[in-house]
Amino acid sequence: MEWVRWAQEYQLKDPKIKIKMKDKNIQINHMIKFMNQSDAMAYNMDYIATPTVSEFGILNTTFAGTGRLYAKLKTTIENNQCSTPNCEWEVKQLRRLEDAPQKSLDFVSSVMSQLSITDDRYYDVCQNYAYTVANQIMTRKPGFGKNEGYNVAINLLDSGSQEIIFEGPFFEKPLIINSSTLEALSNAGSYLVATTPDINKEMLNLLSELGIMQGGSNDPETGELMPQAKIAEEFILKNPDGTYDYEVVEIGNGMSRNLLKYDMDKISRKIDPFINAEVAGLLSSEQETVAAWNVFLAQDTSIEEDDQMVQNANAGHLAWDYDEVLPLSQELKIVFEDRYKNYFYKNYLLQFTTNQIPSVPEDATVFETPTEEPQMEEELEQPEN
Repeated sequence: MEWVRWAQEYQLKDPKIKIKMKDKNIQINHMIKFMNQSDAMAYNMDYIATPTVSEFGILNTTFAGTGRLYAKLKTTIENNQCSTPNCEWEVKQLRRLEDAPQKSLDFVSSVMSQLSITDDRYYDVCQNYAYTVANQIMTRKPGFGKNEGYNVAINLLDSGSQEIIFEGPFFEKPLIINSSTLEALSNAGSYLVATTPDINKEMLNLLSELGIMQGGSNDPETGELMPQAKIAEEFILKNPDGTYDYEVVEIGNGMSRNLLKYDMDKISRKIDPFINAEVAGLLSSEQETVAAWNVFLAQDTSIEEDDQMVQNANAGHLAWDYDEVLPLSQELKIVFEDRYKNYFYKNYLLQFTTNQIPSVPEDATVFETPTEEPQMEEELEQPEN
């Protein structure tokens, strides 16, 4: 298979070739993502004709020989032939073997749960591609079988913990995950792979909760904004006499129309506290903050621009490296907050404050563009000397 050969060649073992780890993560993560979305492998006749071995028998090798060890420890304890006082070490090892099968199952489940994040729609491809490869192995994806050079195994350690080891062409070195370390990280709220918050969904919910929309704008059952939603009257600019302060816009062919103008300062004062609270919630998980920056905010693109791209442009040179920016400095937190606000204003608020036609019927009609008559310069008579 051509792409498997490319994977092996891409390890860049030639010291003359230099590539940033972040760029390598982006390229390999994208390549795997596109291969999973493609049907190309179904048309590769050489691949179809080759047996695929995706059953690794992870736990089979883990417990090979443990039965004999268990029996030996049991006999040693019963005969009081232990090497430590009160058979302390022997009893500990015996319990470790008794608990190991369930620990292994829980460990594998936890690893697979965290690795599965690499399949998420908004997965940040700036993260370590080794986790994406490991997920392909565990989920038996084409091209990551045992016959293609990949392997995964679990080892029991004397400490009572376990380790899972992933190996194969894509790995520069074996990926090793320790069970006790993984558990400690999870308990502390840190994970192998960062989940990217769905900022678009969160901002839609936020928009409906800000209190700036006209009554009846929300669906009474779902709470979501309805298509006819509008900004409340109190935020529309008016003249001293109570009439609307329109913006006159030319639409061509000598015609113009009125558009509503909004008090953006008043709107900002109303919604900024809500946005600040939303950002504070995001910043409570710095991993997710970095992922949100890389996927949604870094390039300051619009939703429409992102949808038109084959791959997310935000995962580029402006992306933050997790190992370099964590923990986040106060300066980066401020940058994130400013960009988050700008993204919200541009993608969600702007559509309700631009090109809004007046609700007064006579003011909503198209009219001829007023023409200013040129002022005639009066000829001044020069007084005679």
